[in-house]
Amino acid sequence: MWEKHLELPSFHELLRKSHPELLPWASLEGASREEVEAALGGPHGTTVLALKHATGALLVGDRLATEGWHVADRRVQKVYKTDEHSAIAISGAAGVCLEMVRLLQTELAHYEKLEGAELSTEGKANKLAQMVRANLPAALQGLAVIPILVGYDLKMDEGRIFKYDVTGGRYEEAEFHAAGSGGQDARNSLKKFYRAGMGEDEALALGLEALQDAADENVGTSGIDLERSIFPTAVMTTRDGVFELSDERLREAYTQVAEPRRRARRGEEQGG
Repeated sequence: MWEKHLELPSFHELLRKSHPELLPWASLEGASREEVEAALGGPHGTTVLALKHATGALLVGDRLATEGWHVADRRVQKVYKTDEHSAIAISGAAGVCLEMVRLLQTELAHYEKLEGAELSTEGKANKLAQMVRANLPAALQGLAVIPILVGYDLKMDEGRIFKYDVTGGRYEEAEFHAAGSGGQDARNSLKKFYRAGMGEDEALALGLEALQDAADENVGTSGIDLERSIFPTAVMTTRDGVFELSDERLREAYTQVAEPRRRARRGEEQGG
């Protein structure tokens, strides 16, 4: 059966045709929302964001996972490398999100082995759209997957950002985007301070600023926790590849954000 579908340059299609029961959303069919939530660990709050800069694009995701009013985990990873020139940030039902990330990683590796070349950035965005669309039955139960995909387009020589809706609709953002429970607050912050052509360090500082603004307003989002040494996950995607930034670099960038915020708070307190 596997040999029958080897001509397809898509691992997702291979599974769909020969072993559909292995797809992430297959086990959700026919289940009640309560059963699905129990299987996936319940709803999770989050904020993930992306912004373009002079040499590519940046993805940042907070680390907090919640179950109702309780903290489920303070160190959840929500940003992942998918291949040498793309990365994904996830928001939504945690279990399905993680399975979709693994499927996309396998899909892109499968394509590259068969074709001998990386899938185009447009192709990667379209593959993810197909997967999000296939999850629609679960999304209608309230268990949506809302990812952000960034990639460095070698032909266009620039970073690109793609956002999705629950039906698999794919839309490209020219500058920045944020998703998740704190996405609106993060987008408001990015809108005020983003400028085209900023450098990597400036983009990182702005990404952390937007995430902190989201954390101030949204109970499902965590900022930087210096006491526990918990930092967001931040990934740069450039022509040279995909790189996860170290805690040391994040700590250094955060100092650019924290001091002005402290001065602003002191000013508000004195003015009040």
